[in-house]
Amino acid sequence: MIIYFSGTGNSRFAAQTVAARIGDECVNVFDCLKNSKAGSFSSEKPYVFVCPTYSWRIPRVFEAFIRKSTFEGSKKAYFIMTCGSEVGNAEKYLLRLCEDCGFEYMGALETVMPENYVAMFSVPGSDEARRMIKASLPVLYQGAACILDAKPFQHIKTGVADRLKSSVVNSLFYKFIVSAKDFCADGRCVSCGKCEQVCPLNNIKLTDGKPEWGKNCTHCMACICSCPAQAIEYGSASKGKPRYFNSYKPSDFE
Repeated sequence: MIIYFSGTGNSRFAAQTVAARIGDECVNVFDCLKNSKAGSFSSEKPYVFVCPTYSWRIPRVFEAFIRKSTFEGSKKAYFIMTCGSEVGNAEKYLLRLCEDCGFEYMGALETVMPENYVAMFSVPGSDEARRMIKASLPVLYQGAACILDAKPFQHIKTGVADRLKSSVVNSLFYKFIVSAKDFCADGRCVSCGKCEQVCPLNNIKLTDGKPEWGKNCTHCMACICSCPAQAIEYGSASKGKPRYFNSYKPSDFE
């Protein structure tokens, strides 16, 4: 069973691509997160958790969901992490998660996809994004083959910098960066409510037709990248940048 969390589509695409290769079902945890519910899963096939990389680890909101959910059947757990460059020392924390949840850790697959973190980095244009998505396919296919053969993913080698990124930098990221305070909607807003709908944590509410952000933000970038009018900005950091959302299906590359 493939279980995924995705804000701007990269991890959804990765999950669906692998699901198609291994013939397994694909489950989006969006509704569970939206309704603050734990999951209850049963699968005789390995569990494959797919998610973006937040500051060189899996998102805390996704880890918390896994910890409070129940998993029957298979005890093998694979992780596929989509990222802009690399996942640092994420494996250390995935091992700990698996130990706590009673899983046999089968490795993490580092899958480079188009950058989507418009709040801090530049994101690619549509042509470059498509090229990068297509380039990720051999990695995903190789990962799917490992899952079918019940083989672990290849261990990710790390150094001192990787260990610092996934520990110290990750802590600082959540303490000082992950906040909704800089999100705002400008005059282009058409009051469609799409931002409210796509927020997995119900952190956006429309007041007099305009979105207002609360304090429960995970920086998934779903709101800013899904806005059809491109009316949402993140302070001055996002101004002038293209928005990125992966709406491709695996069949688009066949």
